[in-house]
Amino acid sequence: MNMDVVQELEPVHREREVDGNPKVSIVIPFFNCAYIDQAIESALNQSYTDIEVIVVNDGSTKHTDKIKPYLNKIRYIEKTNGGTASALNTGIRKATGDYFTWLSSDDIYCPGKVAKQLFFMRKENADISYSSYVLINPNNEVISGSAGIGFPTMLPFCEMMQTGCIINGCTIMMCTRVFSDIGLFDESLPYTHDYDFWLRALTKYSFHYLDEPLMYYRVHEQMGSKKFAQQIPQEIEFVQQKHQSALEKVIRRLRG
Repeated sequence: MNMDVVQELEPVHREREVDGNPKVSIVIPFFNCAYIDQAIESALNQSYTDIEVIVVNDGSTKHTDKIKPYLNKIRYIEKTNGGTASALNTGIRKATGDYFTWLSSDDIYCPGKVAKQLFFMRKENADISYSSYVLINPNNEVISGSAGIGFPTMLPFCEMMQTGCIINGCTIMMCTRVFSDIGLFDESLPYTHDYDFWLRALTKYSFHYLDEPLMYYRVHEQMGSKKFAQQIPQEIEFVQQKHQSALEKVIRRLRG
């Protein structure tokens, strides 16, 4: 792994760990991904130490050997293939943390991701937050500037979410009690389970934005957004129609 990439975004100073040291669960869904070892390493190398790393093998037939060196450091779950939402839900059900984060098996967390975001959420008294991120190529080279989109209030955020999902799911951190309130990811949605979940959540919770890139989003030929580019737009339209009425109600309330 090219550690120069990680160091490029990581400031010299570290945020102090928050009082109380709540536990953070990092769930990594895995299906035949060649980058899984880099994802696991970035999760284990967090500066915040009260974490659990849960890797859910969603019926993989390739690259499982890359997980073996980490088995004594992670919680490892094997299941039959059911898709990303199914793998996430499996990990969430097994999670024991006060906070949840999700890391795709082809992406990388900055070393201070958990510490910084947790500190931010505690300071803002936030239940859900997301951050900025940057793009990397298959060789771990940064190929973009900060790519996150933030808003000063919930109104423009909700209006933008009407048109499409502007949240990178792996930048999310949220209190695990949110799942008890609104349920888990919808396993009937192969590609937009995250968008669907955020739309459900924003009817009850405010989304707080941390304007700092804390995650590396890998762009490569096998990524889902490229492999399923023809199917995704139709599913996006379905999710938008499903939540249109509830979202419009939220926007009317915010407009006063």
